[in-house]
Amino acid sequence: MKPSKNTDETEVGEKDDTAALEKIAGIESEPVTLWDWIWNDTVQTVVYAFAIAIFVRVVAFEPFNIPSGSMKPTLLVGDYLFVSKYSYGYSRYSFLFGFPPFSGRIWESPVDRGDVAVFRKPPENEIDYIKRIIGLPGDRIQMLEGILYINGESVERERIEDFVVDGYGKKVTQYIETLPNGRRHRILETSGDEGHLDNTEEFVVPEGHYFGMGDNRDNSSDSRVIGPIPAENLVGRAEILFFSTDGSAALWEFWRWPFATRYSRLFDGVE
Repeated sequence: MKPSKNTDETEVGEKDDTAALEKIAGIESEPVTLWDWIWNDTVQTVVYAFAIAIFVRVVAFEPFNIPSGSMKPTLLVGDYLFVSKYSYGYSRYSFLFGFPPFSGRIWESPVDRGDVAVFRKPPENEIDYIKRIIGLPGDRIQMLEGILYINGESVERERIEDFVVDGYGKKVTQYIETLPNGRRHRILETSGDEGHLDNTEEFVVPEGHYFGMGDNRDNSSDSRVIGPIPAENLVGRAEILFFSTDGSAALWEFWRWPFATRYSRLFDGVE
């Protein structure tokens, strides 16, 4: 006995409904490929998050840590900070491994006197340094008896309380220095005004260059030693501290991390 036309239509309708339900439930009639198994939602999320992190690091912010005391008291050994790479535009040193290897800067923005900047140390252009920008292109910079002179004018400094440099209570002389544009920052004079860098020749900052100095004036290898900083070597401006440790806990001593953290410095802006 042949099935009626209505019966055939019913069976076809049931098959269509079953296929629709399987599709809703995520049941595929085709076998899952190796690529589908690898490129699942979790992997995609991780890859996209990683790509975003790399993008942010390359074009926006890069983390740096402070390995020396040349910028005391502003920055301490064990400080970790973010540097804004877009502040001065981009050069080859803004990118990983100096690639692409182009010369000059693109989307360049002016540097303000008093900025704390990260740059590649000339002439090797391989090591990252961090100093305060004291001199702009065309400026004349000189140190005389510990006093900073910019274009023949002495920079005002005000004696304040001594700075404690270690856990043993050792103190050094501390001042607040006020630059011609009104920017104020603290400096240290560990050898008084008789350090080997407290009396210098007059430096003329060439066009396309800047003059950087450490806030720890007697313990800083800066433009008084290495010469002016090419604008191309600038990596970015120091912005904010996101972590700081006094070094009393090793990386693997996680149980001591809470006691080694300098909580008062967390999320401080770099002035």
